[in-house]
Amino acid sequence: MTNKPFDIPRYQFFEAFEEVKKNKGAPGIDKVSITKFEEELDDNIYKLWNRMSSGTYFPKPVKLVLIPKKNGKTRPLGIPTVEDRVAQTVVKMNIEPTLEEIFVEDSYGYRPGRSALDAIAKTRERCWRYDWVVEFDIVGLFDNINHELLFRAVDRHLDEKWIRLYLLRWSTAPFQDSEGNLHERTSGVSQGGVTSPLLANLFLHYAFDVWMKRNYPTCPFERYADDAVIHCETKEQAQALLGALDERLKECKLELHPEKTRIVYCKDENRRGDWESVYFDFLGYTFRARGAKNSYTGNIFTGFIPAVSKASLKRFRDNIRKEKLLRSTHLELKAVADFLNSIVRGWMNYFGAFYPSEMRKATKYLNNVIKLWARDKHKGMKGWRKANKWLKGVQARQPNLFYHWSLGYVD
Repeated sequence: MTNKPFDIPRYQFFEAFEEVKKNKGAPGIDKVSITKFEEELDDNIYKLWNRMSSGTYFPKPVKLVLIPKKNGKTRPLGIPTVEDRVAQTVVKMNIEPTLEEIFVEDSYGYRPGRSALDAIAKTRERCWRYDWVVEFDIVGLFDNINHELLFRAVDRHLDEKWIRLYLLRWSTAPFQDSEGNLHERTSGVSQGGVTSPLLANLFLHYAFDVWMKRNYPTCPFERYADDAVIHCETKEQAQALLGALDERLKECKLELHPEKTRIVYCKDENRRGDWESVYFDFLGYTFRARGAKNSYTGNIFTGFIPAVSKASLKRFRDNIRKEKLLRSTHLELKAVADFLNSIVRGWMNYFGAFYPSEMRKATKYLNNVIKLWARDKHKGMKGWRKANKWLKGVQARQPNLFYHWSLGYVD
């Protein structure tokens, strides 16, 4: 115990710093890196703990970075200082167990022990049982969360005054752009803040999850942050639900994304009739009718199945192209493999979980990139025939050199 207004254990700040260090990240507006903060860790932690315990801690403005989107627009990302990230992590450690107790089973995003692949697996299972899906996305969720409604939910579940105090200060800390201008914030939570995903989940817990359970208990859903799908038995049910959802979100000062919201018919070989939309994208996967083999009978059938989306494949190719591997002819093959494996491993583990044969479009591209690199490095290797022969020889001698080869994607 201390004689300060708020009793916050100091050891939590050291634990929080280790979490921030593990997650890496860029410096905030003070340009203090994680490494620099760690050089005087004891002193920095003491000062932060002292200010938070006494109520005199105020966060610095959040560094505003505009991230390009695939539609040509940008989304604002807020980067708090390392000190503020440590402080937010302390609060997260204190509130996450409490909020986890109230969150529903169908919420997957930013939650411990849950992943996007869990959401994909449940979506696939329910698409076999329900004929219709309402696919929706929310416009600028993190930027548009209403503070009054948010803190109503905070007050309902979090009793500690210091936690509410600092959550409010973080929510209203201004953005600072690249020219040093400050931008006042009267709504939203910083996308990039440590506590922001938790607060977004808490907001949507009441704006959507609880509302769904109360009004549409027979329509299960999978929600990953602001991206979600709802399963319905009939087209009429889906249409009525979508209209009600639009009104509900407007009540909560949110808006459905007009281009990412629609009703989808999960058409397969057993579902007759037509509808304008017979596929949808969710968490990088496209759900649509695909040929598959019954693992018990060996029979071929057409099911409504997820596989890596065209957009995800394009982003993968673009990311590889951006690395400009063909200019790295000074590297040895092992270094090229290590470099590519660091990019490919996580991507393939995620998208290889369902219908992995669709990834051959990516792995064939990878093999072509490797061959092009070899042709540039070895000037005597002219034409694709020699490059193909070289690649087959390397695969035979070192079948696990590249990660996708170790999974059997050698063609």
